[in-house]
Order: sequence, then C-alpha cells, then structure tokens
Amino acid sequence: MANTQSAASIPPIKYSVAHLHHQPRRHYGRWLAATLIVLALALIINAFAHGQIAWPVVGQFLTAPAILSGLWSTILMTVCAMALGLALGVIFAIMIMSPNPVLKYVAVFYIWFFRGTPLLLQLLLWFNLALIFPTLGIPGLFEMRTVDFMTPFMATLLGLGINQGAYTAEVVRGGILSVDNGQIEAAKVIGMTRLTMLRRIILPQAMRVIIPPVGNEVISMVKLTSVASVIQYAEILRNAQTIYYANNRVMELLIVSAIWYLAVVTILSIGQHLLEKHYSKSLGRRNAKRVAPAAAEGA
Repeated sequence: MANTQSAASIPPIKYSVAHLHHQPRRHYGRWLAATLIVLALALIINAFAHGQIAWPVVGQFLTAPAILSGLWSTILMTVCAMALGLALGVIFAIMIMSPNPVLKYVAVFYIWFFRGTPLLLQLLLWFNLALIFPTLGIPGLFEMRTVDFMTPFMATLLGLGINQGAYTAEVVRGGILSVDNGQIEAAKVIGMTRLTMLRRIILPQAMRVIIPPVGNEVISMVKLTSVASVIQYAEILRNAQTIYYANNRVMELLIVSAIWYLAVVTILSIGQHLLEKHYSKSLGRRNAKRVAPAAAEGA
C-alpha cells in the first residue's frame, strides 16, 4: 500500500520536442565512395586534358565533310533498317499468333534463326551472297549479277533490318497480348475483320507497351551501324578510320565519332520521352472517358 502511494505521488515527467536532441547519422561510406568517384573523374579529365590528344584536331574534324557524310549515312541506315525491322516485326508477330500452323512455324523459325546468329555473321552472309547465288531474278525474264545488287548499303540494310525484325516481332507480340481480351471479343461481335481490329483496336492500345522497347532498339540501331564498317559501309566510324589511317590521329578521330554518336542518341532519347508521354496522355484520356459514364450510372 505504501509503495502504491509513493509511486502515485511521483509527478509525471513531461517531455517536449525542444528537449529532444536529434543525433544525425553519419554516412561515412557514402562520403568515402563520393570522394573516390570524384577523384577518379578528376584523374580521367586530367588525363584527357593534358594527355597526348590534340584537341584542335578534334575541333577541326568535327565538321569535316567525310565525317558529316558518315553521320548522314549512319542516320539514313538507322531510319531505313528500323523501318524494315518494324514492318517485319509487325508481320511476323501477327503470323506467330495466327491459327494457321504454316504461318506460325515460319515465324517461329524466322525469329529463332535471326535471334540465334550473331549480327556480324549475318552481315557477312548477305555481303557474300554472290558465292551462293551468282545471279538474282527470274531466269529468261529479268536477271542481274548479285555482286551488283548486294552493295555495302544493301547488305547492311538487309542484315540490320531483318535482324531487327526478329526482335521487334517479340516486342509487338507482347504489346498485342497486353490488350484486354474483352475489347477483342467486342470487336468480333460488331463484325470487325481481323485486319481492321488490329489497325483500329489492338495496335493503338499496344503502342503504349511497344514504344519504350522499340525506342531503345532505335538507339541501339544507331550504334549497331558501326558493325557494318567490316563490310565497307561508309558510316561515321568507317570514315573516321579511313582518316586516322592516313593522319595517324587515332584517338582524336575516335573522340569525334563518340561526340556525334552521343549527340544523335541524346536527340533520339528526348524524342522517345516525348512520344511515351504523348501515348500516356492518350491512354489517360481514354480511361477518363470510360470512367465518366460508369460514374454517371452509379450516381
């Protein structure tokens, strides 16, 4: 009883925020890592700034006609190869989802073969196609020598475009599968043909899923064009190599190529971001239109 009374007589201790002392946590590991990174960057910048790199030569060749011509060839090949790859990707994605077993297995073989062999090997096969088919065309009607047709540009276009089509087919197939099956069934009920349904219902909605990976593939294609230098396609890296073989300014010309690659990739990355934002807004507007009638009915 006495213990109870003595405990009750003890006044409660009041705490206030002012009496609390916050002890900040010291992240020594972060500071150490940041210091090491800054030190490494400083050493790299110092090596490039005071090394054996003639920066005036970099500025001189940055706008050289041969470099700009190679840059144009790189951009042109990127656009053409991606256009071919997208067209083939859509076609073979539809084929692989077709109930027709012949179309399906042809698409499966196409994707298996061109995803399973190295891109460099495919470029060399196209470039040396004349060893297997000396002539192309219809005998007695129209024929031409394969070496005249299979130029470095054509071999690069077929190699990059057909290879890209195999990867794009899987991306498009994933986008089509992401569309709600109920909308597909509704389109069938109102009598839409398969082609109309793909054009007006499925592909517009699948674009939200398709665009991010395809955008990354476009950026990769810009850099993949450099592989075509082995078959003498005159893209930017090939032209840079031709110049530094003559003047022995290897690092300077490689830096010029890197600057232009980074510039093109940066512009494409901004375009990809804007395109993704556009389709996200379009999807938001479609969802808002669907929710409004449902809310009115609920009211």
